[in-house]
Amino acid sequence: MELGRKYGLSEEMILTKQYRCIHSASCQCTKGHLSEDVIFLVFHNLNWNPKLIATLSCVCKWFDDLGKRVLWKEFCRTRAPKMLRDLQSNGSHIVDGNWRALGKLLIYCSGCKIGGLFNSIQIPGHFVYQTRFSRTSGKSFLLPQCRTDVLYVSDPCEHLDQGEEGDVGFFRGIFKSFATSKVRKMLINKGAKLHPTEVCPYCKAKLWSMLQAKMIPQSASFRLGSYDDCIEYYVCLNGHMLGICTLLPLSDSEEASELE
Repeated sequence: MELGRKYGLSEEMILTKQYRCIHSASCQCTKGHLSEDVIFLVFHNLNWNPKLIATLSCVCKWFDDLGKRVLWKEFCRTRAPKMLRDLQSNGSHIVDGNWRALGKLLIYCSGCKIGGLFNSIQIPGHFVYQTRFSRTSGKSFLLPQCRTDVLYVSDPCEHLDQGEEGDVGFFRGIFKSFATSKVRKMLINKGAKLHPTEVCPYCKAKLWSMLQAKMIPQSASFRLGSYDDCIEYYVCLNGHMLGICTLLPLSDSEEASELE
């Protein structure tokens, strides 16, 4: 308990102790390893380093389970505390059980591949050191009749000088309480089709195309600083959003911001 006080941990935190691998009798973890509370303290001291969490999760299914239940949750709370409080307010449980997916969304630009969602260009996915997610920006990606929904959207991750495609930007986001959102209801009422093959890179759920559903407002391109006809994004069944746009030259994007 003294160790918990030293690191500023809550004395009320309850961690279920599981000393053996709960998934496989043949796993090397049957020889025993550190308890969950010790691992919790170690990663707290490491500031919930996402690369180390991912590495630990590859050791065995016990560690993978621990990562999904505890470590990714604490990483998300540390990386985006204000956003997390909002996403979980009013009884919303959109994040529960999907902490690893949210953690990946916070730090990973999905890129694109030829033949994939955005099939005209090949840009590998990569980790992003720091990204700002904005609820205010999210309003620009919603039709007027859906703007009571809450959507957090990142600033575009810029990939410059991509040949004929010009300057490409990738953006990502997450809805609060997507299951009860007006966007989801509108997609269903429109009879929007789910993508036949591609899935969300963060949670593996199926995806709706907002472009095909004709639900991309002009304000989205203003917010991104992109060409009107060069923006596309998808929303998955769990409320994760990912998109691509062609960015305007800096002087033109400044003019677009003034128009907005």
